[in-house]
Amino acid sequence: MKSFSSPSNSSTITGFILLGFPGLREEQILLFVLFSTVYLLTLMGNGSIICAVHWDQRLHTPMYLLLANFSFLEIWYVTSTVPNMLANFLSDTKAISFSGCFLQFYFFFSLGSAECFFLAVMAFDRYLAICRPLHYPTLMTGHLCNILVATCWALGFLWFPVPIIIISQISFCGSRIIDHFLCDPGPLLALTCSRAPVMEFFWMILSSLLLFIPFLFIMGSYALVLRAVLRVPSSAGRRKAFSTCGSHLTVVSLFYGSVMIMYLSPTSEHEAGMQKLVTLFYSVGTPFINPVIYSLRNKDMKHALWKFLET
Repeated sequence: MKSFSSPSNSSTITGFILLGFPGLREEQILLFVLFSTVYLLTLMGNGSIICAVHWDQRLHTPMYLLLANFSFLEIWYVTSTVPNMLANFLSDTKAISFSGCFLQFYFFFSLGSAECFFLAVMAFDRYLAICRPLHYPTLMTGHLCNILVATCWALGFLWFPVPIIIISQISFCGSRIIDHFLCDPGPLLALTCSRAPVMEFFWMILSSLLLFIPFLFIMGSYALVLRAVLRVPSSAGRRKAFSTCGSHLTVVSLFYGSVMIMYLSPTSEHEAGMQKLVTLFYSVGTPFINPVIYSLRNKDMKHALWKFLET
């Protein structure tokens, strides 16, 4: 296990301290109640979408199967951070072990990577449905949908293990305090004994490719969708097409907007408070909001959810 050495303390330290959101005991309890409620509602919202898709035969289409997988992903994405955050609210030490920190690091970024790929595949599905409506059933088959789902999961979990393993082998000196509520690469690399510019550059390249490749693919898909929609003669047809894409575009905007602010702008170098708020939005806020977006803007999903809740 990796150890830390401090000039003023020769004892071996085998973990970090996640400061999270410091405050009085009463404030910590209030935050615990707030985030517990948000976490439970997130699980219920995404779980309801999964159950609705499973029980309603009309939703056994690639669009909704992708949505069910996306909701399943969101459940694990929020679970990679919130339970530990809740434990820290009630903890006096706020400690996390070295292995626990890097396991959280790996799962948080792997699930976030898978989310980027899922959003791209969902955009591709909407492109085929709108731009190739006659060929859609033969192009987007159940077999292809399963392959795309498996590819998203595999790519997500294979994107970051090498750099994370390398970072875990770097020596950490001095303070073991991470001014964050999760193990993030920025605060972690700041605790290393010496700067690792090659590792920082490698991480930036991987993060940029992960964000921009799916994002450009999504934008390209929707540019083609927009061109096809504008050619539709009836206003009702255009509204239906925009309604089909509206939920997904909203989710893409919320997720990519906050992630790019965090990792691809100078904001990531500003005060820790801003880092926490932005990270909190895309790691906890978007999984909480997404079920609401998909259920409110989709008549079939609303009907299936009501049908499921009435059973």
